[in-house]
Amino acid sequence: MIDDILEFNRRFVEDKGYERYITSKYPDRKIAIVTCMDTRLVELLPAALGIRNGDVKLIKNAGGVISSPFSTAVRSVLVGIYELGVEDVMVIGHSDCGAQHISGDEMIRLMLERGISQKAIDMCRYFDIDFDQWLSGFETIERSVHESVKVLREHPLIPKDVRIWGFIIDSTTGKLTPVE
Repeated sequence: MIDDILEFNRRFVEDKGYERYITSKYPDRKIAIVTCMDTRLVELLPAALGIRNGDVKLIKNAGGVISSPFSTAVRSVLVGIYELGVEDVMVIGHSDCGAQHISGDEMIRLMLERGISQKAIDMCRYFDIDFDQWLSGFETIERSVHESVKVLREHPLIPKDVRIWGFIIDSTTGKLTPVE
């Protein structure tokens, strides 16, 4: 599969397929979107929102969650605001999210099945990694979006003039619903 991707890439560059995607690093719409890495959203989310290459900064992770005030997602939002001119941040969760029901215990079980040693897991715990907090899912997508929006709105390093929005996108139809 990787060989196919590399071959496609070689032809893409050779045929100058990139030319239609050339844009600047600054988001034209001054928006950052924090959303899930779900495969159903790769093309659906931009199509449903009418965004194109160059319009927004797209920040993806499992669940589209702001897990802590100093997570990499927040770091990306801060870079977007201070370096790239972002004025609005949208947190977009989605229906039927696979990250919702994960748990630290289940992830550890899967790690052990794949050959990760108990010693490696214990070492992580020794360094204060709380697997239940770090790898857990969430109760409902509405609550997850609400909590992520709250972290951003209350963040001491995010200026009050940056607007923070919360939404859920239907992973089949693309319908966007606001979360209060």
